Amino acid sequence: MSIVDVAVAVLVRADGAVLLAQRPEGKVYAGYWEFPGGKVEPGESVRAALERELVEELGVRPERAYPWVTQTFAYPHASVRLHFFRVTAWHGEPHGRENQRFAWSGPGGFDLEPMLPANAPLLRALAIPFEYGISNAAAVGSRAFLDALERRLAAGLRLVQIRDKSLAPGDRERIARDALARVRAVAGARLLVNADEALARRIGADGVHYTAGQLAVLEERPDFALCAGSAHDAAELARAAALGLDFAVLGPVKATPSHPGAATLGWEAFGALAADCPIPVFALGGITRADLETAWLHGAHGIAMVRGAWAASG
Repeated sequence: MSIVDVAVAVLVRADGAVLLAQRPEGKVYAGYWEFPGGKVEPGESVRAALERELVEELGVRPERAYPWVTQTFAYPHASVRLHFFRVTAWHGEPHGRENQRFAWSGPGGFDLEPMLPANAPLLRALAIPFEYGISNAAAVGSRAFLDALERRLAAGLRLVQIRDKSLAPGDRERIARDALARVRAVAGARLLVNADEALARRIGADGVHYTAGQLAVLEERPDFALCAGSAHDAAELARAAALGLDFAVLGPVKATPSHPGAATLGWEAFGALAADCPIPVFALGGITRADLETAWLHGAHGIAMVRGAWAASG
């Protein structure tokens, strides 16, 4: 069975709510809720199809649309390759031009039923923050790191990884526990532990960030609320997706002081690797908060940083 390419729009308001449309009578899966979009016509680019479908379905024209994830799904009647874009700005006010109902739904409150099966996994991915802060306590000292963590949590950081694998096990656990206490004091903030399932379970962390080596030998997704993994090439990225991880971190994109002379991907290669990934991908390596827009334009869900996460400004 041939695969039908479909451009799909995730319209995101400033308050984080997203637009869902209900399939009208006469269509397959009538009454099901989905993100708006439609088939890519012969000779048409995916981005052009996105713009055309939004005009035809909702009477809006996208102003800022970022490639996000691509998922392939086999329905009984067809196999589709869904190219999802996050659309954060548009011209016009959405209205159903095909007599379909639509509704704005907020993160954590996606309760519209029934949901089209191919769209349901995206709702979980939408709740993942755009910035991923990776600890550097071994380099700057525990007090300086915890102070920086408090400052960044107050400024909006909501996703943290405890790495610091060079610390003695007892010191690393103390840092992890102290960091988790600060994360738990902030609504919506979550913490993962790098590579150590036992430590994550002991302290009650939200999940584990797995190394590429660990992903290679895992047989199934572990039973943590959040599972992430590191990738450096297409095979490792595909492995993270096959395991059903919540997101992957891909890099290094740019040169870093900790790995001088190491090979880097660059933004174009990063974008090519992220383009067909079915799970959100973070850009890592020499990244600062000022790189977020560039990362979005190249298909990243967000940015992962060590030094850049804790700087006073982007």
